[in-house]
Amino acid sequence: MKRITVLLLLTSLIATACSAAATAGAITPDYIKTGVDAAAWATIPAGEFPYGQHDHITPVDYDYQMMITNVTVAQYADFLNEAIASGDVTVGEFEIEAGEAVWIEEGAGGYYGGDPFDGYKHEEEIKAGDHLYVPFTDGLRMTYDGQSFSAIPAYANHPMTMVTWFGANAYCEYYDWRLPGEIEWEKAARGTEIVNGRGLPFPWGEEIHGNNANYYSSADLFEKMYGKLGNTTPVGFYNGQTYDGYETRDSASPYGLYDMAGNVWQWMGDDYPDQHYRHMRGGSFYTYEVDLRVWKYNSAGPQHYSAEVGFRCARDQ
Repeated sequence: MKRITVLLLLTSLIATACSAAATAGAITPDYIKTGVDAAAWATIPAGEFPYGQHDHITPVDYDYQMMITNVTVAQYADFLNEAIASGDVTVGEFEIEAGEAVWIEEGAGGYYGGDPFDGYKHEEEIKAGDHLYVPFTDGLRMTYDGQSFSAIPAYANHPMTMVTWFGANAYCEYYDWRLPGEIEWEKAARGTEIVNGRGLPFPWGEEIHGNNANYYSSADLFEKMYGKLGNTTPVGFYNGQTYDGYETRDSASPYGLYDMAGNVWQWMGDDYPDQHYRHMRGGSFYTYEVDLRVWKYNSAGPQHYSAEVGFRCARDQ
């Protein structure tokens, strides 16, 4: 567990931050229990698998584990409370840099040691120092009362969103885990099966249907309630159960991981040379099905946060 030097927050700032966080969640669904254990892990065995759009056979010469779901809002609230108590996270003002723009945001955050910087054209310096993990803004699905964080009950088992790469990385490292590398993530998503000379394009098989995953215009239960934009679904929602008359397909990956396509983009742990961007995998509830294919990726600076970006952790076997 790394020790983080953190900023202190004045009482007036806490009050402001609390009011912002408390108004989060303009769309609040009923709590839906899926029966999937968000604390469970799956083992991904060593071996070759077809990687990327062109199915390059790629070796992974070690066993490792990945969470079977994305980290939930409740889990992240627990982390923040534990890390505040241990002095590894604080609530306060954080300076955000993106290109030439610099601004201040209030939220929770902590220390990151920075990245190697060589000054290439498409690279920005990621400096050592305190960085924002989650902002106090509309869309944050937890509240803060000045002492502790609590998940908004309806969203407790939804994926944690509005979390920067720094915040995702800090969660994993706090428990001596890590964000998955892209090769690790893709193997966990698609497995080793070859069908008709190709690896699986989706975690569950060769075709995608609306009740396989949460994506834009998939006509899932949340789109029926709230319109085309939809919403995140609880982790593990697509497990073959029927919810309020809506029948899902069991859409786990070959290793039993849920939501490896759709729901939220997932931050990756790779640090690529000559760029500051961090990659994301899996697509989201606000992307079309084309982005749910296992080799597709998105990217953003590590200070980015969004209502459609979350993460899960990996660890050594």
